[in-house]
Amino acid sequence: MTNNDAGAPVDPLGEALHFLRMSGVLYSRPELTAPWGLELPPLPDHMMFHVVISGRCWLEVQGAEPSVLQAGDFVLVPHGDGHRLLSEPGVAAANLFDLPRELVSERYEVFRHGGGGAPTTIVCGVVRFDDPTAQQLVRLLPSIIRIEASSSPEMDWIQSTLRYMAAEARELRPGGETVITRLADILVIQAIRSWIAQDPAAQKGWLGALRDKQIGRAISLIHRNPDHPWTVASLASEVAMSRSAFAARFTELVGEPAMHYMASWRMHVALTWLKEDKVTLAELASRLGYQSEAAFSRAFKRFMGVSPGAVRRNGEATSDARTLMSATTNSP
Repeated sequence: MTNNDAGAPVDPLGEALHFLRMSGVLYSRPELTAPWGLELPPLPDHMMFHVVISGRCWLEVQGAEPSVLQAGDFVLVPHGDGHRLLSEPGVAAANLFDLPRELVSERYEVFRHGGGGAPTTIVCGVVRFDDPTAQQLVRLLPSIIRIEASSSPEMDWIQSTLRYMAAEARELRPGGETVITRLADILVIQAIRSWIAQDPAAQKGWLGALRDKQIGRAISLIHRNPDHPWTVASLASEVAMSRSAFAARFTELVGEPAMHYMASWRMHVALTWLKEDKVTLAELASRLGYQSEAAFSRAFKRFMGVSPGAVRRNGEATSDARTLMSATTNSP
């Protein structure tokens, strides 16, 4: 058994959901009057969401038919794809980040836009997950997750949260922006949990493998102990399977062999740490089970196609949505 294994959870999927802790980048409350249109450019490695507080609007996403969002509807764009919000299809759209705004706090802003007609109020947000387990989960999400105001009774808790958020957005009492951002974070996480519970696509692949008692346990061990010198035989022993049965079942459920998954996992952990932490490459190599910095650097470049040093040099400039917003706003 591994040293860190004594308190290992019996539910690997629950463990993955535990890591759904977000870094809020920006929250805004557009107050809009028809005709109006908002263009949201792509924000790689970030999630965007919108809650219609009052009124209605149209959502346009490339590759999909335009759809109507009513008051109380919530939509999540998990992969940061560019999209539009419009009072009606065909309306000209302004880049959201070009519009003048009023800062309520460091990460919460209000702005007004439109032609003076029918009003619509929306709460928008840009967030990201920094933990590698959460990022792995997010990569599996569909391009859009939508929760409608007319959803089934099981979704009543979401509607209660939306109503509370709407009240705070309308009144914006002292500290109201903090309440709104916290509620928004909860909505994002619960929307993901709802998708996992209800969508057939979430029952397959990596998420489906997490539900398997033995393979899910093996995945959890790899995640929690990336520095351990795992082999197919040692993982099989940990989950009480024969080596051959474990190897076949892991590949069948996850879609790749266990050792390839472990190498991939280590590289994704490394990518996150390179962007966010100040550890040296030697420390990073040790944390991930490599005998030397050189061995780690070779493995990273072979897997990612770029050196760890290059990722570190570019990490801050590419990982923060606020930088991307600024670049969008200042582009000719």
